[in-house]
Formats: sequence, C-alpha cells, structure tokens
Amino acid sequence: MPPKRKGALQLIQREVDEKEKQVDNLVKDVRSQARSTEEAFRKCQELQMSAENTLRTLKKLTKADELAPVGNYDQRKKEEEKRLQNILEHLNTLSLELSPPGPSSVASNVSKTDSEDDDDDDDEDSNDDDDDDEDEEEDEDEDEKRAMKPPSQSDTHIYKVLSDFQGEQVGDLSVQKGEALKVIRKTTDGWWLAQDSKGNRGVVPKTYLMISSGIDNKDDDDDDEKDDDEEDDDDDENDEESLEDEEEEEGEELANDQDKQSKDLHSNWSTVRKALTEIDATDVLSAMGAIPSGFRPSTLNKLLVEEGVTYRGSHYIQPALSQSQLSFKDLFLDVETGRVRTRQVRTCVCFTLWNCRMIPTPGVGVQVLSRHVRLCAFDGTQVLSNIHTVRATYNSKSPKTWSFSPRMAGILPSLLDGECFLRCSSTSPDLGVLFELGVTFIRNSTGERGELSCGWAFLKMTDDAGNPLPNKTYELQVNGGTPYEKNVALEASVIKGTGVFQQMLQAKRQPRLIIKLKSTNSRTRMQLSLLPDTLLHCLSCVHLLALHRQLLADTLLMDRPTMQNADLICSPVLSTFPLLLDQPDLLDALRAAWLEAEISMSRGQKRDLSFFKKEFVKVYMSSVYFLLHSPSLACHRWADPPSEEQRAKVIYTTLDALKHTQQVNGQTGSPEVFLDPMHQHLAFDITELTFDLPHVAQ
Repeated sequence: MPPKRKGALQLIQREVDEKEKQVDNLVKDVRSQARSTEEAFRKCQELQMSAENTLRTLKKLTKADELAPVGNYDQRKKEEEKRLQNILEHLNTLSLELSPPGPSSVASNVSKTDSEDDDDDDDEDSNDDDDDDEDEEEDEDEDEKRAMKPPSQSDTHIYKVLSDFQGEQVGDLSVQKGEALKVIRKTTDGWWLAQDSKGNRGVVPKTYLMISSGIDNKDDDDDDEKDDDEEDDDDDENDEESLEDEEEEEGEELANDQDKQSKDLHSNWSTVRKALTEIDATDVLSAMGAIPSGFRPSTLNKLLVEEGVTYRGSHYIQPALSQSQLSFKDLFLDVETGRVRTRQVRTCVCFTLWNCRMIPTPGVGVQVLSRHVRLCAFDGTQVLSNIHTVRATYNSKSPKTWSFSPRMAGILPSLLDGECFLRCSSTSPDLGVLFELGVTFIRNSTGERGELSCGWAFLKMTDDAGNPLPNKTYELQVNGGTPYEKNVALEASVIKGTGVFQQMLQAKRQPRLIIKLKSTNSRTRMQLSLLPDTLLHCLSCVHLLALHRQLLADTLLMDRPTMQNADLICSPVLSTFPLLLDQPDLLDALRAAWLEAEISMSRGQKRDLSFFKKEFVKVYMSSVYFLLHSPSLACHRWADPPSEEQRAKVIYTTLDALKHTQQVNGQTGSPEVFLDPMHQHLAFDITELTFDLPHVAQ
C-alpha cells in the first residue's frame, strides 16, 4: 500500500519539530564548547535564515493547499507560527551571545569568558561545588590574561544619535537626537548594545547612530587619558573588566526579557524592525541630515513589496471559502432575483480625503516622484484590509500642503480619487483607518529609488462609547515615526514666545490631515453591499466591482456542475479582472469604455440584468483584456513618470483604434479584432483564459 501523502501544514509541523531539535543541539554544543564560537555562530545564522524562510512559507499557506480538510486549521497554523517565533527569539538571543563585539584584539577572550560564565551558571544550578571552584579559577586566569593585554581602541566608540528613538520592548534604550552614546557591543542583526551618559544600557538600532569624535563627556576623558598616564591605563583596564562582567549580566537579563516578551510580538513587527535596520538610500540620507526628523522608511510600502499579493486589492476581491472549503463565506445568490445577495458588515463607511497641511519636505539631493497617502483598516497592531493608495497633487508655491481631488464631475483618474469606501467585518473595538503619508523619491547623485513615510494618522471608527462616528469633517494630527512608535513628533516650525497668541500660531503649524466622513445615495449603498466583506477602494469604481461580483456568483454558484467541482473554469474576465486593481490606469480605461457603452443603452436595456452582463463582458474583452496582452504596453511600475506616460499613450491610442474598428464592423467585442494584423497581441496562454478557483480563493 503506498504511503499516505502529507498535507502542507503537516510538513511544516515536521520542519518545526526538526528545527527545535537542531536549536537544542546547538545550545548543548555551545554550553559544552563542542563547537568553536565561530562555527556555532555560523550555524546559528543558518538556522535563523531557515526558520525565517519556513515562517514566510507558513504565512502564505491557506486551506486550499491541504490535500484534505483539516480541523481547527487556523488555530493549528497560529500554533506553528508561535513556535517558529519562539525559535527565532531563542536564536536571536543566542546570536547576541555568540556574535563578536567588533574588530578587537580581545574578542576571542571575551567569547571564551562568555562561554565559561555560562558554564558557571549551569554548574550553580546543579549545586556542584567542585566544578564551581574550578570554573572560578579559570575565570581568574582569564581575567589575569586580559589585564596583561592593553584594550583595543576599537572596543568601544562614542556615537552620536541621529534621531529620537523611543524603546518599544524591555531591553530597548530610549535616546534623543544629539545624545552621545558609548557602543558596548555590535551585533549582526543591527541592534547594538549601548550606554548613555546616565549609565542606562539597552539596545538601539544602528541606523540611528553615527560615529563621532571629540565629544566632551566622562567616557571620552577616560579614553583620552590612556595615552598620557600609565596609572590611568590600569584603572581603565579594571573598568573594562567590570564592564565586560556587567555586559554578560546584561545579556542574560536581555535574554530573559526577550523570552517574556516573545508572546506579545506581532508578525508585522518583524517588517517594522527590518525597515528600521536595513541599509538603503533612506539610511544614507538620514546620516546626511537630508531627511526631516520623524520620517521613516514606509511601513505599508514594505508590506506591499515583501508580502506579495497579501495586502493588494486583487487578493481581497477574490471569493472567500468557508472553513470547510466546501462553500463560500461571503458570496451568495438570491434565487428569486438571480442577483448577488446583499451582505451587511460591521463597518461600512465612505470618506473623502481633503488635504494635508504643514507636512515637512524632504531635503536637498532628492527628486520627489510621488506624494501620496497609503491607507488601510488597522486596529493598532495589524493591517486588516488591502492597502489602497491615493496620490496627492502638489503646488510648488505651497510646498507643505498636499491636496486631493474629490470627485465632482467628469472622468478623474482613480489614482487621484480622494473619495473612498471601507468595508470591514472585523469586530475589534479599536478598528479604524490608518493613513500613512509617503513620498517616492530618487536620489540625484546615485539614481537610487526609495520610499519614505512622512508621518501617519489614525481615525478610529467608533467613539469611546462604541458608537459609530458621525458624518462630519475631522482634522487628524499627523505623527512621526511608524504606526508602532508612540510620541514621535514631526519637524515643525517653532514660534518664539509663550503667550496665548503664539500658542495658537504654533498649533496651526502642526502637521494635520483633513478628511470628511460622508453618506451616499441608496444606489451606491446597494452596490457596496454586494462587495466582499473586507475591501478598501475608491468610490468611482464601485459599479465595476459590483458587476464583477455578479459574474463571480453566476459562474461559481450557477454554472458549475456541483459545488464540490474544482476544475478550471474558462472565463477570461474572472481570470484577469483582479489585475486591474493593481494597475489603476487600466481600471480607468475600463471605466471610460463602460461609460460610453452605458450612454448608448436604453433604460429598458439597463434594467435587463442578462443583457447588462453580456454587454459588460463584450466591452471588457474589446478594451482592457486586449490591452493586458498588448506587446506595446510597458509593465506597470509605481511612480515612474516615463513608464506612466508611455502606458497612457498606448492605452488611449489603442482604445481609439479599437473603437474605430468596432464602428466599422458594427459590433462590440467582435473576436475578429484579435486576428487583425493591425493590432498585435501576445501569444495566448492558458492562464489568461482560465479561472483557477482553488488557487485564488481566500
């Protein structure tokens, strides 16, 4: 009998079990000194990379990846994520112990002393007095050897703090801009152990520090006197020995604190920490002083880039399966009318972005390609919806004011549309909309691109009593840092004086985001009720999203042979429509083509649902479907002016040519257009014609 195949989650569980064994074996080898420090450190790094890859794979797993239904799937997946996070925290602590302090002549001695001190702790726990005596003698010998060697000048350095940092976890050191720190230990993960002038110790991101010289403080005075006074050399060596002992105790305390705090860490925190520690154009500009205080690498952009389709609109408009995966969770059909059944969710609001005021501008040396706001549903710890982007308009005469375009009349690009809606089924009492102001820039000297967060604002959807917010205009304070940092201020103009008038002027100069909650007409409310339970997008495209939802219901709930059938479905519209939410210029092209088709329809035709759907498919196939597979259309790239201009030219030139062809043939959506040698088309591929339900369903 052939062996039973294992599901994806079960394979991950086995990988996690194996990694736990490897970590336990590595810890035993380190304690027994069976491996050298360098070899153990390399092995620790390999395990860290392997565990991170497994965690990424686990997060992408869905119920559709399983060969058979799995009971309590979400709970089991969370348990494995927690185990992997505990493994990573353990490895980070071990890496902190094993990592070399820097290019120092006493690095090897320090590493040996650390391992011997760890042995001392193990011996004390086992109450073995004889071993304690032997280890203490070895420690004394090592101390004598260290005392005989002069300390290296690279052991510790004085660093200057580039920006304020507020510690978020136990063991972090809160520092202020301009403060002088002594770096005690440098680690490969980018979080350095440092001590401030008051004697407080903790870890600080290395990107917040810049090496300094000639700073007047007590530690520098001690270091400078080494070269002039031999007696001070002995004192400094003794101080260094005590510093190393305290450093070992600090490492143990940090390890214990990290174990206690590991349960509170959220998956998004790893993205934030990576954003703070990566070396890119942002870090270089920070060191140059070209970025205002409070600016950070964009948190939401990191999620969009690194998490694939997880936070994109193209993922959230796909049908969601129930826990059994044998039916749908949010897609139902009204058998009497043949229409999608409406669904009411906990939160459904419409709002308009008006403008941003007193937003600091990036410094010299960079060219801004885009000013925009990225927004999503947020509960203070995690992103609960897709991340939607609205681009701001900018006037060089008012460089600190960003404006948005509320839809008044005519065809406005959806990328500039400040009217948005949010549907969210989350029951979190802290649910709200997170607004992250950002700029995409290019560095003039190197041509390197980057994205900065210019601050963030948050609007909670309920008041203190739990009631929905009333429809009115709200003026939100724009905070500096990331959404996970608290009390970080943006750079603002300072008004001299302490009088009431001066305070009023100062308040007006604080960065602000103005938005307005609004109501909509009954038709728009009905169309919103047809959409997925969780989605954030612009209001101008609601009717297109509702039509797509109707086609989904027809295909998946009526046309399939059985509800358990998972075969490929021939539907070019369903297979390609989600791509339009990630390419707003093509979504605009469909909106313009469909508006022209609607104008030519009679009132009776508009009320005929069957005719309406057929016409929509024809318009889609003869417009954006053709453009999606046109060889002359460049790939979509965010905030790239040459690419955007080229795509706009191709889109509207092609649409005009297709419109002329249709007028000559007298038929909309004629298949002859794909065979016309005047209009080139990429080779057909099975993926552009088929809808793969098990692959795309949430």
